[in-house]
Amino acid sequence: MTRQPMLEPRAAYALWAPGYPPHAHNPVMQAEERAMLGLMPASLRGQAVLDVGCGSGRYMLHALRRGAARVTGVDLSSPMLARADAELAALHADAPVALVQGSLVALPLPDAQADLTVCGLVVGHLDDLGPSLAELRRVTRPGGTLLLSDVHPIGHALGWRRDFKSVGLSYAVRHTPHLYSHWHRACVALGLRIEQVLEPMLDPADVPAGAHFDRMALEVPVALVFQLRRAP
Repeated sequence: MTRQPMLEPRAAYALWAPGYPPHAHNPVMQAEERAMLGLMPASLRGQAVLDVGCGSGRYMLHALRRGAARVTGVDLSSPMLARADAELAALHADAPVALVQGSLVALPLPDAQADLTVCGLVVGHLDDLGPSLAELRRVTRPGGTLLLSDVHPIGHALGWRRDFKSVGLSYAVRHTPHLYSHWHRACVALGLRIEQVLEPMLDPADVPAGAHFDRMALEVPVALVFQLRRAP
């Protein structure tokens, strides 16, 4: 069996962006998103929300629908930001929205700007968890909430890849598994309180009929989802 070429994230998302929808578009993302949205406040009225690694803007759109007063998205990929811009423009939101190109390990943002910081399925693209969490903490106000997720490390152990298709060809995105112990150690070092940890499973109803996939995916968690609190 031929394995897909392994791409660095910037190159991968440049290829993926034209067909990347602004919603959870596979069973793993659907499981991850249900968990993330279950932890996100039902009302974000008056809140400043930051989505780091915003991609096509799916969590920005959710924040706007929940009444966020200001929403900012940051992504390394300019093609993905262009995709998000088009999706957000179609929403005609009244809340101020900003899109900024930048890296998770050096966010081009001031300190303590967000009441809620979201980072979905991004940190695994980086080798070291600590600097990423340090930046996410820095841009979150004291007492603020962070909702973070990543592909569950058990998937890496089972040989799963983060893959996609572009113009009929298959590719994989480089991904580093981060164990719960890595998260715990980094949070303790940064003074981030772990309030909730979820390990969502696939919903069999989300798996398309006739799909070829590892049946173990129905027996193990597919994502790690964290609700963290920056100390006041």
